[in-house]
Amino acid sequence: MEQRLRFGVIGSGMAAAPHWRSLADLHDEVEVAWVGARDLARLRAQALPGGTRPTTRLDDIFEDRSVHAVLVLTPPHTHLEMVQRAARAGKHVLVEKPLDIDLTRARSLVEACDAAGVRLAVMLQQRLRPGALRLAELMGSGALGSLIGASASVRWWRPQSYYDAVPGRGTLGHDGGGVLMTQAIHTLDLLLSLTGLPVRISGTVHTSALHRMECEDTAAALLHYADGATAVVRATTAACPGYAECIEIDGTRGTATLASGELKVLLASGELIQAGTPAASGGGADPMAFDHAPHRAVLHDFVHSVRDGRRPAVDGRSALEVQRVIEAIVASSNQGRSIALDPSSC
Repeated sequence: MEQRLRFGVIGSGMAAAPHWRSLADLHDEVEVAWVGARDLARLRAQALPGGTRPTTRLDDIFEDRSVHAVLVLTPPHTHLEMVQRAARAGKHVLVEKPLDIDLTRARSLVEACDAAGVRLAVMLQQRLRPGALRLAELMGSGALGSLIGASASVRWWRPQSYYDAVPGRGTLGHDGGGVLMTQAIHTLDLLLSLTGLPVRISGTVHTSALHRMECEDTAAALLHYADGATAVVRATTAACPGYAECIEIDGTRGTATLASGELKVLLASGELIQAGTPAASGGGADPMAFDHAPHRAVLHDFVHSVRDGRRPAVDGRSALEVQRVIEAIVASSNQGRSIALDPSSC
C-alpha cells in the first residue's frame, strides 16, 4: 500500500462537508483520488483537493485499482448497492449512517463486506467523542458498578423547510424513518454501545402537528434489560429551538451524565470525574452547526483499521444493533405491544 490511503468519495450533498474537512485535516494519511456524483457541474464548483478527479461514472472509482477505500455519502436508500459494488471491487468502505433504510438491507450490506473481506465502518461519530470514550472506559472497568437505569434524550428542532428541502426526506423509502433513524440514531447508538442490547422494547412514535412528513418526528421508548435494568429514550425534532442531547447512567457505584459531549461522573466514594467539553451537534435549525472533530476521529480510526488489519472502532456489525432497536420501537408502536429481542443474534 502507498504511503497515503487513496479514497474515492461518492456523494457531494450537505452531509459531505464535515467529511471533506476531516479528509483535509488528515491529508498526510489520505489522498482523495476521485469524487463521484450525479451533477458534474456541481462537483467542479466545489473546492476539491488537488489531484481529485470528478466523475459521474462510478465505475471510474470501482475500477481504479489504486483506490483502497470508498467513502459513501449518498442517501440511505442507495447504500446497499453502493457498498456491494465497492466490496466486489475489493474496496474498504466507510459509509454514512444509517447502514441502509431497513434492517434486512443493512444486514445484506454488512454481509457483503464480510464476504469480500473488506473493512466496513459507519459514521456514528458520537462513540468517539472524548467524553463518550471515557464513559465507556469507566463502565467497562466496573467503576460505575452494575447498571440500574439509563436515559437518552434528544430534543432537537427541524423546521418544515428542512424536510421540504430534499425530495423524500423524512420518508421510509428515502431515509428509512424520521427522528429515530436520522437524528436520534447517534445518541441511541452511543447508549447501546454503553449498555448493550435490551431484551424487550416498548415504544411509541408519531408525527406532531408541527411537521408535514411521512415518518415520525417524536418517539419514546422503554428498554428492558435481562438483569432488570431499564432505559428510557425520548427523541423529537419538534423542540424549538433545539437542546443538547443527553445520556444519563445510574449504576450501583455511581452516576454519569453525558450532555452534548461533556461527561460528569460522581462515584459513591465522592470522587468526581470529568471529561470532554460541550460542543454543538446540529440540534437546532442548522443541522450542520457542529464541529467535525468526531467525524475526523472515525475517519482516522478507519484508516488505521485498514492499515493494521483490524476491525474499525465503529464497525458495520455493531451498527446493526441500533437499527434493530429502532425497528423494534416502531414495530412496538404500530402493533401496540412490547417487542422481544435476542441480544445474541445481531
